Amino acid sequence: MPKKIFLLTLQTFSSTGGIQKMTRTLAHSLQQVALHNKFKFKLWSVYDNDSDLMPQYLPPESFKGFSVNRGAFIVNTLKIAVTADVIIISHINLAIIGLGIKIINPKCKVWLIAHGIEVWRPLSFIKKYFLKKCNKIICVSNFTKQEIIKRHKINSDKCAVLNNAVDPFMVLPKSFEKPKHLLERYQLTTNNVILYTLTRLAATEQYKGYEQVIKVINKLKHTVPSIKYILSGQYDAIEERRIKQLISDYKVEDQIILTGFINENELADHFLLADLFILPSKKEGFGIVFIEALACGLPVICGNVDGSLDAIRNGELGRAINPDDLIELENALATDLNRSLTIAERKNLQKQCLHYFNEDDYIIKLQRLLNNEPIS
Repeated sequence: MPKKIFLLTLQTFSSTGGIQKMTRTLAHSLQQVALHNKFKFKLWSVYDNDSDLMPQYLPPESFKGFSVNRGAFIVNTLKIAVTADVIIISHINLAIIGLGIKIINPKCKVWLIAHGIEVWRPLSFIKKYFLKKCNKIICVSNFTKQEIIKRHKINSDKCAVLNNAVDPFMVLPKSFEKPKHLLERYQLTTNNVILYTLTRLAATEQYKGYEQVIKVINKLKHTVPSIKYILSGQYDAIEERRIKQLISDYKVEDQIILTGFINENELADHFLLADLFILPSKKEGFGIVFIEALACGLPVICGNVDGSLDAIRNGELGRAINPDDLIELENALATDLNRSLTIAERKNLQKQCLHYFNEDDYIIKLQRLLNNEPIS
């Protein structure tokens, strides 16, 4: 078992997104492995400040933020490389640092976390060379693993699939009534049938599929007059204009609610408010939001052409559809909305999700990876 482990990240605590959430859970899990085995673990972040640390994940002595001082980050990283046993690179954009570590200390095991689209696309020479030289690639989904192998001709033995886990500090519901304060905020009643999407709404990421849902709502509003579609997430000005134009074009102003950014402490309540979570995306590396929804007992519909399939266990926990097929999407929504889950069924869905995506199992798999043992 290695004695000194470092996790190097771009950003972990000062922003909220799928990669940041994954990295926080990874850091907390590695800290637990370190405590159990009595070795040293530290997380270093390029863009975070020390004050950004969320102390439930790590003690202050295990974290250092470099406040966008890239030079200091590189210099200090190369210094610790001399004695480190394992250094985990959280993003391919840190590839050049990973290569520097291998030059300074060839015996140091360097791992890369492969999330999704950042490694599916064509890569620079430096990044492709790093894929060849690193010791292990930890893929968050089977889809990401296959894309790396296919696109970059990587040996499959180098790649291990470690699905993401539900954040251990996410407050999960024990009862499943719709929150009254959100019903009041959005002027809804318990008679409304509510679809929910939570994602980043960016002009550069128009593959999430919420525009497909907007189009289908135009048809569903006639057969399900009480339908409402809540679309949450921070949006840029360009995408805000595009979404509002779509809403106007398809005449669904009365059906769609744009909430903007949702705070983490209200996340579970929004899942409880909804009857169905829908994100027919085409480029999810895994989709942490799917297991967050499932962990709150909320049924899920996702796309069938990316890493989302891992999050629903290939259909065991949710429904996957062709994100480009509006008829299939409409039929799936109509079918699932026609059947309201009981509280017992929502509890069971939560139980099933946590059976597969809990941190305890995640920690065990990390321990096996560090021992160079298979995890599946």
